[in-house]
Amino acid sequence: MGPKQAAAAQAAKLDAAGPSQIGTTTIARYAYMIDANTGAILLSKDADKPMAPSSMAKMMTTYLLFEDLESGKLKPETQFKVSERAYAITRGVHSSTMFLELGAEASVLDLIQGIIVDSGNDASVAVAEGMAGNEEAFADRMNKKARELGLKGSVFKNASGWPAEGQFVTARDLATLAERTIKDFPKLYQHYAQREFTYNGKTQPNRNLELKTVPGVDGLKTGHTEEGGFGQTTSAIRDGRRLVLVLNGLESMADRARETARLIEWGYRESTNTTIFRAGDTLAEAPVWLGVQDKVPLVIPTAVQITTVAGQSAQPRAVAKFDGPLEAPIAKGTKVGTAVITMPDGRAVEYPLETGADVAKLGIVGRLAATARHYILGWLS
Repeated sequence: MGPKQAAAAQAAKLDAAGPSQIGTTTIARYAYMIDANTGAILLSKDADKPMAPSSMAKMMTTYLLFEDLESGKLKPETQFKVSERAYAITRGVHSSTMFLELGAEASVLDLIQGIIVDSGNDASVAVAEGMAGNEEAFADRMNKKARELGLKGSVFKNASGWPAEGQFVTARDLATLAERTIKDFPKLYQHYAQREFTYNGKTQPNRNLELKTVPGVDGLKTGHTEEGGFGQTTSAIRDGRRLVLVLNGLESMADRARETARLIEWGYRESTNTTIFRAGDTLAEAPVWLGVQDKVPLVIPTAVQITTVAGQSAQPRAVAKFDGPLEAPIAKGTKVGTAVITMPDGRAVEYPLETGADVAKLGIVGRLAATARHYILGWLS
């Protein structure tokens, strides 16, 4: 075949706008908000500094529960026994509980609701012991999963978020954990939207007050300890656009509720998403060697959106990277390279680049003629 043009690149959109700045302040000590559709960071305040996770650590416990349910290792009706340790943790001051009874058994389905809705520390310990034998082994599994998910600034010591030396998370990591929970377990994630749960004759409301008061909020988890203050990881979706917000270090439950509601509304009001490429849009054309057509369109198979300040437009830079020319025959949908798109906030995001059409190979006569032209033109030049 003809010579390759190594790492051929075509700039499809030039004159990129500079990074968009979408900023506000918050009384929270730690804050992080991301647009889950585009990855754009809307708010960041000490997002990579270690902080006490409080009950937001239960998001990892729940993730592992969901994982074992999806794999079939657990079933909703699987029973876990309530040990002395699980029962004893509810005797602490301000310890959240789902009111499990010592020595009784509870189903996985009830325990999920007890963790998410009631923020039950007893439920968390029962799950840890039922899944891993003891809470220490379960914490090891939590940390292993944290590394797999890319949570670089978090260490878990127990299943409930109960204060422990050496246990910490970051706001960025909690947002990542929330995103992965939503993406990896779309059906099970619906448990996070449950507003109340009744167990042992006691009905408790979900501590996530925004489930009732802020349109689109469908999760995730509140938390509070004396050391860490009041915090909350929240997600909302409106018209297909999902925001994830993490706050921590607030002074009161009222502050937590007000700031969460205010910042979710701010995020939707002050920023917007625009589709810059629809699925199947042509980004560039690649030369074809020994094909019935000289070129083949290169397309992005998925839609690409950007987040900008509301009312402002931005033109990102898109570059097609591939080795060319491509040798016929070529099948439509063949991955041949990547589209590197520089977002308004300066991030470079890669998307797969595929051929947008079939290209048949020339017959023997055509191939001979094409080869002759290649060498003659190359000699003349």
